[in-house]
Amino acid sequence: MGWWQVSADTLANSRFVVSPLAEVVACLLLLERATAAHPGERAWLETHLPAYRQRAADDPLSALVIRAALAPRWIADFLIPAPVPTPPGRAQPAFAEEVARIRATPPDLARAELAEALRGPLPAALDRDDLAERAADAVEWVWTHTVLPDWPRRQRILEADVIARAAQLGRGGWAEALNGMRPGVRWLGDSRLQINTYDNPPRELGRAQLLFIPVTPYQCWVCWDIPRRYGVVYPCSGALAEAGRVPVPAALGALIGPARAAVLLLLASPLSTTQLVALTGQGLGSVGRHLRILLDAGLVRRRRAGRSVLYFRTDAGDVLVHGVG
Repeated sequence: MGWWQVSADTLANSRFVVSPLAEVVACLLLLERATAAHPGERAWLETHLPAYRQRAADDPLSALVIRAALAPRWIADFLIPAPVPTPPGRAQPAFAEEVARIRATPPDLARAELAEALRGPLPAALDRDDLAERAADAVEWVWTHTVLPDWPRRQRILEADVIARAAQLGRGGWAEALNGMRPGVRWLGDSRLQINTYDNPPRELGRAQLLFIPVTPYQCWVCWDIPRRYGVVYPCSGALAEAGRVPVPAALGALIGPARAAVLLLLASPLSTTQLVALTGQGLGSVGRHLRILLDAGLVRRRRAGRSVLYFRTDAGDVLVHGVG
């Protein structure tokens, strides 16, 4: 199994961050593999896969670069640079800043990393200097045509996952926050973080910063900018990853109001007020009013978990959602 030795300084400096580029690469992997993990991904593929395949047919050389970069066991490092976190209170880097790092990859390095991903020599067609530029163009196409129109909703979901993980960390430490984050990841104790089940040698992170980066597609990988940063990209939990993809049933919206119905639908699993604000896009005051009414009606309950208060549907709430829906 592969694991990282993580110092106390590294843990103290660890962060959960949102990266538009990571979200786009996860979508690119989904398009390349064309295998959906749940109905929401299947619907997304049905919408975007034909155009993506047409682009690949129109530009077979760029398609070959992407296929090489996204090899089954290893992704070319230049395509997945570790995010550069910003100080608290400042916005994370925009997609344009992140994709510029791909374009800036030196030609020799791009060729070497593609060969490493393929575990062998490059095809003759890839013996050229514009590989990173072509890869960046493909990534930018996925951003523009499939992610950007939906980015505000995706960003809310990613931020909600970060909030949930931070709450888990506060309640139960790193073991609770990391176990089950993605297949193969678990906290081993003794400052050891297992990152996959491959037979790789352990890696000492020293004083590097450790980043955890959620994405909405069910995809995962690790990335790094040695020796400064190491990142673990993981899929959002199922309840968050699929949030917002199921529309509010018209009958339920007519009965209790569409905004309140949206809150009730999300509470199939426990969520905090902050998470509900992030997922619905509604204001804190509006979400609070909806929760009070749902509590008074016996449709939801609440419980304290550490410093958070989590809300969840009661049996009566389930009957209402499933009966009307």
